[in-house]
Formats: sequence, structure tokens, C-alpha cells
Amino acid sequence: MLGVFLDRDSLDCGDLDFSGLDRILPDLRYYPATTPDQVAARIAEADVVISNKVVLDATALHGAPRLRLICVAATGLNNIDLAVAKSRGVTVCNCRGYGTAAVVQHVFALLLALVTGLPDYRRAVREGHWQRASQFCLLDFPIRELAGKTLGIIGHGELGRGVARVAEAFGMRVLIAQRPGAVEEQEGRIPLPLLLPQVDVLSLHCPLTLETRGLIGAWELALMRRDAILINTARGGLVDEALLADALRQGALGGAGVDVLSLEPPVAGNPLLASDIPNLIVTPHCAWGSRESRQRLVGQLAENIAGFLNGALVRVVG
Repeated sequence: MLGVFLDRDSLDCGDLDFSGLDRILPDLRYYPATTPDQVAARIAEADVVISNKVVLDATALHGAPRLRLICVAATGLNNIDLAVAKSRGVTVCNCRGYGTAAVVQHVFALLLALVTGLPDYRRAVREGHWQRASQFCLLDFPIRELAGKTLGIIGHGELGRGVARVAEAFGMRVLIAQRPGAVEEQEGRIPLPLLLPQVDVLSLHCPLTLETRGLIGAWELALMRRDAILINTARGGLVDEALLADALRQGALGGAGVDVLSLEPPVAGNPLLASDIPNLIVTPHCAWGSRESRQRLVGQLAENIAGFLNGALVRVVG
């Protein structure tokens, strides 16, 4: 079987072991990256296609008559036309849970940096303010404790549950939002309009769907406390970025830490990249990127292909 990996460099920094994948699919061709105009030629004869972010739309899928399996090197499936894949009898598998430890760690890296004023204090030392201080310490920026604060979580899957466990270890109270778009009330979950005014921190962990796009907009931001902190390590499209930037400038929100933007990379700019936004930390979609996380992902790709070949499918979508 011929396999093609369309964008290996999207997860490999030269530090990963692909031998397990190569043993299962010896005829696997690796491409560092694939542009839209290269997709058709590269998958035309393939039986198995691995893609992280390369789009496999209807045109691409119809141009690959031998295609039997698509392995997404991620959890999100926005880049795959699932309806066409299903109509063509193409199995689609994704990867799940590989980055939980890394993402949970990043959530609290962002949150702790914001509540401790870490970027401000680091800058103060670099600029010599501590060296010129009249006392032994510098307390120019507010420091807040997480203990006793309330964390709201939207998206209570594996990532949301992982964040909740760490939050409880910090002594935080955890509230879980009702699933966006849910018709019936869910036990143990709180409708978003009731949850938002209660939280000191809101952390997003839901997928980007029709129901969740623009989930945090003007109305939702207005419901949040003025000193609340928003953390988004899920998808940029969940938040109205221009309104978030304005809320931070106006002091209508206490801070934000985001690892995702609506367009990545932000080649056309983004409202959250402006230099005048206070109490904002933006990182470049790297929350998932520990070496351990990326190696687990490669292992899951191998398991998905082996399961397909052996007739014991795992992580099938739909």
C-alpha cells in the first residue's frame, strides 16, 4: 500500500522516531509540507493519506481513486470533507488525547503568568527597576492567588477534565458550562449566562463547530467580571478577537491568555497582535507541542493504520 504524509514538518522538529510508522507502512512517502496546488498529484495514487492541516476537500478526494484511509495527525477535522470521504467509502481516523498533559500545563503557564504579573516583573528587572528600588522587594504589579477563585470550563472532555483536576489542586472551585447547543439541561452543568458572572477564570476546551463559532462575543464578555481572565487553548474562532482586544484595552476584562487565533499563521495580522493591549499573552499554537506529546501522536498514527490493515479499526471518525 502506498502512503503519503503530506505535512510531516507540522509536527516534527527532527526529534521524533517514525520507525514504528515505517514498519507498518513501509511504502510511506514523507513530504515536509504540501501546498494546495500540490495535493492532487501527491495523493493521486495513494491508498493511505496522513494530513495534519493540509485540506482534503471534495476535489482532492475525487481525484484519488485508490484512497482507502485518511489519518488526521490531530484531533480537529476541519480540513477533511467528511461527507465526501464517507460517500467514497474512505475511512477517516484522527488522534486523541495525545497532548493532554502538555495543553493542561500550558493553560496554567498562561494563567499563572497573568495572575502573578510575571511578564511585568520580568520586564521590571530587565529595565533596572528592582536595582533602583528603595526596599528589598518590588511590588509594583498586582499579584492574585488562585486558591479560592472560581474556574469556569467550557468543554468538559479529556482536556477540560485535566484542567479541572489541576485547578482543584490549586484550591479553585470548578464550574462546568452546559454544552453549547444542548437542548436539554445537563446534570452538573451550568448554562453559560449563569456561569459567566460567577467565574474568575474562564478556560475554553470545546471544538470549533457551527454552534461554538463566536461563542465568546460582546454579550458573553459583558457578562464576565471586570477582573476575570479568559484562557483559550482550543480554537481561535471561538472568540470574537476584536471585541476581546477592546475589552482588555477598556479594562472590561482582567486579562487573557490565548494560544490560538482564527487564522494561523496570522499572515494577515490579527486584532490580538496589536502592541497596545494590556494583560494579554499570545503564544503561537504551541500548547500541544511537547516532544512527548508529538511522539504519542506518531504512535497513534501507527496504531490507526495497523488497526485498519488488521480489520480492527481504532479512533474512527463518524
